[in-house]
Amino acid sequence: MKGIRRLAQHLDISIGTVSRALNGKPDVNEKTRQRVLAAAAELGYVANQAGRSLREGSTKAIGFTIESGTDAAGNGDNFFFGVIDGVQTVFGRHHLDLVVLPCPTEEDPSQYVGRMVARGMVDGMIISATHRRDARIELLANARLPFIALGRSGTVGPHPWIDLDFEGVINRSVDRLVAKGHRRIAIGLPGNDVNLGFVFLDGYRAALVRHGLPFDPSLVIRAGSSEQGGYQIAHEMLALPDRPTAVVLIYEMMAIGLYRRLNEAGLRPGHDIAVVGFREGPQSRFLSPSLTCFRLSLRDLGVALGEALLASMPAYADIYPQGLVRRIWPLELIPGDSDGPARG
Repeated sequence: MKGIRRLAQHLDISIGTVSRALNGKPDVNEKTRQRVLAAAAELGYVANQAGRSLREGSTKAIGFTIESGTDAAGNGDNFFFGVIDGVQTVFGRHHLDLVVLPCPTEEDPSQYVGRMVARGMVDGMIISATHRRDARIELLANARLPFIALGRSGTVGPHPWIDLDFEGVINRSVDRLVAKGHRRIAIGLPGNDVNLGFVFLDGYRAALVRHGLPFDPSLVIRAGSSEQGGYQIAHEMLALPDRPTAVVLIYEMMAIGLYRRLNEAGLRPGHDIAVVGFREGPQSRFLSPSLTCFRLSLRDLGVALGEALLASMPAYADIYPQGLVRRIWPLELIPGDSDGPARG
């Protein structure tokens, strides 16, 4: 049996009484409540969650926007899988559903998010791949929909965010490479205008200034966040008349393509060109020589995201009294053999 109407007919009592009994309302006597609960269990009553959510003005769902498209589809990075695992752990405590919202790269992200908001699909949202100027932030703020950004943005506003420590990554990478004698250090950045690329570039410039090294625009190479992107970065590096002796990458999968192109050219990573990858992952662990890169717990990051979002939602703020969360997430340097000293 499904449906509260049929359950009320079976018990020969009003729908209102059955509903109040099922929801634990105090105006229903205990004998009636037990009778309703027993009948519901016996007859297989299933609550209409959509209808209940509509009446309560809540969907009991949280959206998580991620980019999709040919570049993302060909990227074997497991970043979002790990983060989503942590987010679901938090939402599961409160019987909230996580809805993954893949935005095609061909579509304007703000229009996509605006459509989801207009449909009233979720009670809150996590947005990712934040841009330098991100219209989604203003849109969600104006819609008064609770949200958190996975990534900082230049768009002002009192919204929560958690971002990876990109400045720390590039600073430690450049410091390590300079200490090994490298002076021409290239960086591989994303080919789009996501804000992490600007943060990484600003940190790179500051690190060069700190070491008294000149900034050479030809050493800033942009490519997709994939193996193919890493292959392209290596190809462009090798074509430079004054080739860099080291490179720092911003995506895990770039290292795989970069290794391949260097090997095709008869060059050894770590010997002929030093390489520092961004994040340790399943694929990078099998590279030879072992990749110097950074480590973080994606699950812990997801837990922090979920709790910070709920802290901004009135229904859960007392459970997570964190206030407005704005946090830089640290990464741990994992030394490998890919960033050997400069030759000569």
